Amino acid sequence: MSIDTVLRDPLAIAESWQAEGRSLAIATVIETWGSAPRPVGSHLVIDSEGNFEGSVSGGCVEGAVITDALDVIESGTPKMLEFGVADETAWRVGLSCGGRIRVLVERLG
Repeated sequence: MSIDTVLRDPLAIAESWQAEGRSLAIATVIETWGSAPRPVGSHLVIDSEGNFEGSVSGGCVEGAVITDALDVIESGTPKMLEFGVADETAWRVGLSCGGRIRVLVERLG
């Protein structure tokens, strides 16, 4: 992830993308435990083409969140995602540092 990605405001990007007519989802960190790299309230914005801005985990779970966000854009049904070292997905997404994160993914618009 580049420093530009960290410094850009994902909510401002979402507003811009909505003005362009893109279908979007927003992922928001709602709970962390242990060594989660992003605080509660962090955002990742995803469009229907898989483009994204922001971060919910510093790269640990973004790929999995983007995949689920594409489903949310299509269905309109929000999803609650949980990743952590005690979860069977921990090794798949790389949260081997011992943290846990809950992310809410919702369609925008």
